[in-house]
Amino acid sequence: MRTRNVTMSYNLRLACLKVIPHCLFLLIFQSASAQYDWSRLEAELVSRQQQLGKDLVILIRKDDSLIFKKEIGSFNTKTQAPIASSSKWLTAALVMQFVDEGKLSLDTKVVDYIPEFGKYFKSYITIRDCLSHMTGIDDDDKFLKRILERKKYESLEEEVNALARKEIRANRGTDFWYGGVGLNIAGRVLEIVSKKKFDMLIKQKLFVPLGMTRSSFTNLNGGPINPSGGAQSTADDYMKFLQMLFQKGKYNGKQILSEEAVEEMLKVRTKNIPIRYAPKSATGYGYASGAWVLEEKDGVATAIASPGLFGCWPMIDYCRGYTYLVFVKNLLGEERAEIHKTLKTIIDEQLTSKCQ
Repeated sequence: MRTRNVTMSYNLRLACLKVIPHCLFLLIFQSASAQYDWSRLEAELVSRQQQLGKDLVILIRKDDSLIFKKEIGSFNTKTQAPIASSSKWLTAALVMQFVDEGKLSLDTKVVDYIPEFGKYFKSYITIRDCLSHMTGIDDDDKFLKRILERKKYESLEEEVNALARKEIRANRGTDFWYGGVGLNIAGRVLEIVSKKKFDMLIKQKLFVPLGMTRSSFTNLNGGPINPSGGAQSTADDYMKFLQMLFQKGKYNGKQILSEEAVEEMLKVRTKNIPIRYAPKSATGYGYASGAWVLEEKDGVATAIASPGLFGCWPMIDYCRGYTYLVFVKNLLGEERAEIHKTLKTIIDEQLTSKCQ
């Protein structure tokens, strides 16, 4: 009988040890959430669900605390989904890691690594031009046409060599044309510098250090890796990336990017530069490196986002001290972009601005 009682006591203590951390998390989350009134946000999500989609995840973190979490339909924070142009922010961060390491500079000329650009009179294009969509290389504003064109190529190398042969639409750095050209060129340069394929490279240098275990650029359908729009991720994973940028390049005590690199990524590149093409959902915004500038002060983004066509909407508001992320299945259209602006306004009302 005594042996049985000891065993039962041990099992009870073991069960308590497993439950206590979960209970503590719930208490902390409830305490953080209790500071805010999310009733208006909840009501807006309900009224807009038809436009946003039935499968949806929203996360909001204030500083280090999760203050709002909503999972709707079949989506949860671990659901993997394609993130389209939200991939650009990831690629820009990877480029800045190489800058931190002294392997590249933003003024490095692409032709130094891809001689094909010199053959076709494009030796002036820099990595900075690539990150800010100012290469001047002709691009199509029709999404489906671009997808079909990419399917002709078997590798990123083949695609980028074809880009070198394309017509020049404008002199580099003189106007902005949003698309996949620049980030894919930059991705190919990284392949050459590292002697590794882009999908393996970003996994090693960014995803593994951040614990983004369900994020990948690997293209299972064949065709070239797409640094400008080919990533898949989850809400949990992408939030780790946002937190790293929010914390000036640091995550879990480790410096993934230097503070200087993060500051560089926040500089507005489109000041006094005509925007020749941008999606309707981004009309009126400036651009930094891999992301759109929602608010800025003195040429530096104070709120910045990198929305993707498939509905992913990651955003950092440095003034109010929060990160915001939406994962949704529906394609991002102009109407849904307006919804995100409304949601941000509601969130901002709960959070005090730190900017002067």
